[in-house]
Amino acid sequence: MIHSIKEELLNTIETFKTKSILVIGDIMVDEYIWGDVNRISPEAPVPVVVAKQETKIPGGATNVVNNLIGLNSNVLICGVVGKDENARFIKKYLSRKKVNVEGIITEEGRYTSLKTRIIAHNQQVVRVDRETVKPISEPSIKKIISFVKKRIKEIDAIIISDYGKGVIIPPVIEPIIKLANKYNKIISVDPKIEHFFYYKNVSLITPNHFEASKAMNVKLETQEEVYETGKRIMKRLNLKSLFITQSSEGMSIFEKGKKPKHIPTSARKVYDVTGAGDTVISTATAALASGLSVEKSAILSNYAAGIVVGEIGTTIITRKKLINALKEE
Repeated sequence: MIHSIKEELLNTIETFKTKSILVIGDIMVDEYIWGDVNRISPEAPVPVVVAKQETKIPGGATNVVNNLIGLNSNVLICGVVGKDENARFIKKYLSRKKVNVEGIITEEGRYTSLKTRIIAHNQQVVRVDRETVKPISEPSIKKIISFVKKRIKEIDAIIISDYGKGVIIPPVIEPIIKLANKYNKIISVDPKIEHFFYYKNVSLITPNHFEASKAMNVKLETQEEVYETGKRIMKRLNLKSLFITQSSEGMSIFEKGKKPKHIPTSARKVYDVTGAGDTVISTATAALASGLSVEKSAILSNYAAGIVVGEIGTTIITRKKLINALKEE
């Protein structure tokens, strides 16, 4: 990497602590049961996992929050949870991290999403989901919009973290995009395929290769096909920028009025892509909010993603890891 670019990226990381970012989306909990497999069950042809350890961390939109915390950004969160133990866990965890949780809304009759992953010998054996998947209520919609209106002037960017559980729906996202554009705030989206065409007029969306292919109903087998599809997405959604992440192939970046470019991956090894999308959207948004160009924001988020895919499970980027990776380049 050219020395001047590296210095600019390192200096930008230092400015993250001065930026406030609001994350809106589906709040979840990720639970991991770690163990060993020594035999097959006599009851069915499945492995018997002997549990050794259990861990629980915020997931979904709250994993985006965790990444921003790791980058030293100031964070607010807005979403909907149930009246249950997992919601209490989320609020307690985030409050300890000094995250503003006033925007977390409790809705009766709803479960806080819980994803339980059983891991044996560094491989995921099975995942069990317990959650409510339906649009949030009218009162919850009004509370979200009210919270965003109250906070819009004090924040630098908004991240929409859409996992398709019912928070990111047109009555929520349309007024929020209008507010962000009215106040000239960065607004970026980690998209869900089913909602792909909700995200018009935003600063950035970050679909992966599969999501872009599925949304546009095309096969992306060559880099040229990725470029053509990206240009179509940019035009259809009237985007300022677009990153199509391509796992071990890196990412392709698109910016209004410029030719698309491809950035090779910086990952040395790819063990687990879980949470990599959260890392990309978090790092890129913090960088854009700090005044970094689209291309350099992509470069920085590509480095961040290269770090987390080299670790098992849902992991987060941190300021220290990112700085070390850049200095080693």
